[in-house]
Amino acid sequence: MFVHEISLSCSQQESFVDLSFATISSTGPNGAIIHYKPTPETNRTLSMNEIYLLDSGAQYKDGTTDVTRTMHFGTPSAYEKECFTYVLKGHIAVSAAIFPNGTKGHLLDSFARAALWDQGLDYLHGTGHGVGAFLNVHEGPCGISYKTFADEPLEAGMIVSDEPGYYEDGSFGIRLENVVLVVPAKTKYNFSNRGSLTFEPLTLVPIQAKMIHTHLLTPKECNWVNDYHKKCREVIGAELERQGRHEALQWLIRETEPISKTH
Repeated sequence: MFVHEISLSCSQQESFVDLSFATISSTGPNGAIIHYKPTPETNRTLSMNEIYLLDSGAQYKDGTTDVTRTMHFGTPSAYEKECFTYVLKGHIAVSAAIFPNGTKGHLLDSFARAALWDQGLDYLHGTGHGVGAFLNVHEGPCGISYKTFADEPLEAGMIVSDEPGYYEDGSFGIRLENVVLVVPAKTKYNFSNRGSLTFEPLTLVPIQAKMIHTHLLTPKECNWVNDYHKKCREVIGAELERQGRHEALQWLIRETEPISKTH
C-alpha cells in the first residue's frame, strides 16, 4: 500500500514518466537487506518501534531522481541514533568534500566510511553511482566506490549519488542518499593551477532530526545540516506553496527546524 502511495505521489508531478527503479520500502529487519523488495510473504506492518527505510526515484522529462531516507515513527534507541549519526557524518563528509580536478570518485569512498570505521562498523556497497538525466538511474562512467578503480575522473557537471549506510542483520538498515552535482569550488590557493571541485546537493528532502545524536556532530557538521534544511525549506517550501499543499508545507517547516549540539 505504501509503495503504491509513493508511485501515486510521483505521478502527480509535472513531466513524470515512470519510476526510475522499483521502490525499496523496508521496516525493521527488512531494512538490513540492501536491495529489499516488498512481497506478500515478507511484508511487515509499519510500527512505532522499528526503523523505516525508503529508497525511491522517478523518471521525469527533465531529470532522474534517486533518494533514500531513514526514519523512526516512534522513539529510536540510543544505538540506532548513534549508527544513524555515523552514517550522516559520512554523508556530510562526501557532500562537503573539496578535491582537485582530476580526482577519481573511488578516492572519496573512504570519506563516507571514516566515522563508521572509527567505531568498527562498515557497509558492503559502494558510496555512490553516476545518475543520468532522464536516462539510467545507475550510469557510468563516474561513481564513488571502492569496488572499481576504472571510474573516470569527476568533472564539473557530472551527477552522482552520495549514499553511505549501515545494516544490522536481523534488526535494521540505515541509508542516507542524495543526488549531488559536481561543481567548481573556490579555495584559498590553487596548486599547479589545477582547480578544485565539490558537490552541490540536488536532492532536497529533510533528514529526520530525532534520529541524530547531535553531540556526535562537529559544529561544521551541524552547520551543514542547518544550511541543507534551510535550502529544503526555501526551495521545496516555495513549490509546495505553489501547489497549494499546505499540510505538506507545515510538515516541511517542522522537519527543517535548526539543530544544535545541545539539541
